[in-house]
Amino acid sequence: MSATRIGVVGAGGRMGRMLIEATLKNEQLTLGAAFDVPGSPAIGKTAGDLVGMPCDVVVTDDVAAGLNNIDCLIDFTRPQGTLVHLELCRQAGVAMDIGTTGFEADGKAVIAAAAKDIPVVFAPNMAVGVNLVFKLLDTAARILNQGYDIEIVEAHHRLKIDAPSGTALRMGEVVAGALGRDLEECAVYGREGVTGERDPSTIGFATVRGGDIVGDHTVMFCGLGERVEVTHKASSRMPYALGSLRAAQFLAGRKSGLFDMQDVLGLR
Repeated sequence: MSATRIGVVGAGGRMGRMLIEATLKNEQLTLGAAFDVPGSPAIGKTAGDLVGMPCDVVVTDDVAAGLNNIDCLIDFTRPQGTLVHLELCRQAGVAMDIGTTGFEADGKAVIAAAAKDIPVVFAPNMAVGVNLVFKLLDTAARILNQGYDIEIVEAHHRLKIDAPSGTALRMGEVVAGALGRDLEECAVYGREGVTGERDPSTIGFATVRGGDIVGDHTVMFCGLGERVEVTHKASSRMPYALGSLRAAQFLAGRKSGLFDMQDVLGLR
């Protein structure tokens, strides 16, 4: 079986470099293309230059042309750019692995529509450990379904532009779903002033932004006399990269369909 050819968008960024490094270290994969935005300092350099490893793939801003050299495009950029890349992949028949967060409902609908033509993994968090946590949260919420207030706290680096994180929102969706609630109706994203007593049917969110925090998430089930916390802490971006590569291998050979990491890991 031939190696799956990977394309990386945002090659000059922190996540892009991590994806390139992880791809080059995986014997079952090969780096077929690397992309960045016009004017990026990474344009014209080799992917090897970016990560200090042997690789002569040159970083370009021509995504459409580069898709001819890959089987799967991995995108951790921003919603607007990701949707442009998605349409290019749809036209070229190339699979796509989307780790971008911050999509509104209409953007998610565009992704679902494209997945009718190409295979897509779309997940708020690609890390294997986080997706295990999603499974644990479903179990915890079903057991702690009475007498426990639920709060979700997340922390990320100062450069993250969306809040709460896509991972925190997915945690909320998992918990709300297990409890038979709609997160859009029960979520509380901020408290200030005289708020009154806490509504026990709500799920609260708190956001921290600062420094170089890669990603911390804690879901608290707060009862009377006890508190259960489920926490995941990332100390580097490598778990996201490794999970993304597992997703790319999962998509190999598939013609179409919308999947997430629960599908990739067989957790459904």
